[in-house]
Amino acid sequence: MRRIPHVPAHQNGFSLVELMVTLTLGLLISAAVIQVLVSSSVTNKLNQAVAQVQESGRFIMGRLSAEFYEVGRYDLVTANIDNSVDTIAEAAYVQNNPIAIPGDFGSIASLGSVQTASGGSDKLVVSMLGTEDCTGNNHGYAVDAEFHVVNHYFVSGNALKCTGYDGRVLRGLKVQAVSPSTVTLLDNVESFQIQFGVSDTITSSRGQAIRYVTADEIGGLRNTNQQVVSLRWALMLKSYQNEVQQTQAQKYALLNEAARTMSTSHYYQVFSKTLALRNMKNFVRSSQ
Repeated sequence: MRRIPHVPAHQNGFSLVELMVTLTLGLLISAAVIQVLVSSSVTNKLNQAVAQVQESGRFIMGRLSAEFYEVGRYDLVTANIDNSVDTIAEAAYVQNNPIAIPGDFGSIASLGSVQTASGGSDKLVVSMLGTEDCTGNNHGYAVDAEFHVVNHYFVSGNALKCTGYDGRVLRGLKVQAVSPSTVTLLDNVESFQIQFGVSDTITSSRGQAIRYVTADEIGGLRNTNQQVVSLRWALMLKSYQNEVQQTQAQKYALLNEAARTMSTSHYYQVFSKTLALRNMKNFVRSSQ
């Protein structure tokens, strides 16, 4: 008897339409996943940039506040002052010139606070009594001995820097023992702006700032016996990464400066503060 071979049941495969639909759905899902990953990466980079700028801002504002509080200080009663110069005359100089302007120091005539034109960063030069300058340099004085410190704050190459000087050397009262040095306080500083709160004339002032001016006005105000009793400063910082992609360019204005439109490839933030110079306020009040 002849056997009939077994024929398997007919099996249907995927049609071309079904394959196309499946591929299309797969592409859509893959695109959605990629979009989520890209969006997450962009958000993460922005969050990192914001955190970095804010941390830098907190650091530099804290440091500058601590240093600026001492501007104009000269304590003849309790301070351990190096007395190799006439400290009475030095006290009068520091207290009457807490903010230096070009021409104040004969050895470096250009050294002084400057209102920079065309939106550039300003320069700030201050005087005080201290055991060391902003760089930690004690200029060869004995440990814990205080002297006339002069600090120069400025921006160079997007870095906020400070150079410290011995004010006695700048005034020609002694020979330089240790060379001045410069330190970088913070990188990625886009702009540094300063204004000065000035009092009324000493005879009628209560130690309060009646208006804020720029550095180029200080010389004229000295002639009318008006003193700087507060500082107002602003810093614009930018993120280190240039991978931040913001959808719209932002405008920023610092103090008296015109607004500037910044790049979309960085995160920017402005930090500002107004600080009363407690030593100068007391000096002005006691001079009435």
